Amino acid sequence: MQEQLKHILESSQRIVFFGGAGVSTESGVPDFRSENGLYQARQAFGKSPEEMVSYSFFRDHRETFFQYYKTFMVHPEALPNDAHRSLAKLEEDGRLFAVVTQNIDGLHQAAGSKNVLELHGSVHRNNCVSCGTFHDLDYILDPDHCKNEEGATGWTPRCLKCGGVVKPDVVLYEEALDQHVLNEAVSAIAGADTLIVGGTSLVVYPAAGLVRYYRGKHLILINRSETSCDDRADMIIREPIGQVLGGCVL
Repeated sequence: MQEQLKHILESSQRIVFFGGAGVSTESGVPDFRSENGLYQARQAFGKSPEEMVSYSFFRDHRETFFQYYKTFMVHPEALPNDAHRSLAKLEEDGRLFAVVTQNIDGLHQAAGSKNVLELHGSVHRNNCVSCGTFHDLDYILDPDHCKNEEGATGWTPRCLKCGGVVKPDVVLYEEALDQHVLNEAVSAIAGADTLIVGGTSLVVYPAAGLVRYYRGKHLILINRSETSCDDRADMIIREPIGQVLGGCVL
């Protein structure tokens, strides 16, 4: 099967990759929707991850939101793995047109990918909700920039310019996806001759619905568990995605 996949990749002219949390787990970034992620959240906070990364929770419980967010969703020590590096190599070789990702960790860009469509935003972009000033990840992780509602040292990052709350540019539950990014993802997938879906079970909508726009020749699924598109796939591989793509590309 590895040789068959390698042949498909070498003969394709316009590959698009659509990935989720499983792409980054090999870099040590946990999937917060996994059983372990749910357990950690409930043990530490008594709530589900979905509740704590909702917009209403961000609005009403900012200190707890940022404590959870910084502890469980931000991993500045993580490095790209063979999946990220393989996709960057395919793009460099002119065969991969776009990476469409549900991840917010920025590891595709760190590996060298240029055309990355981040459906759920990025931890590396953060903006003041009052004046719009941009702040990078290092800024919001620095305790010297974080104050609670009483003005004491806390978890909530405050704008260097106006003192307002700095919100990560990530799509929270109850928020809509960026329409421009979504449209670009639809266009990329619709125009692909090969679509690789990796590290996602395709259960989170609306992102998971993007696969329905694909009309190309090869639909390849690389995921450890079943997905909602298994019956459409030309090839299904249940091995770790970094191992699979690294063996074909690097």
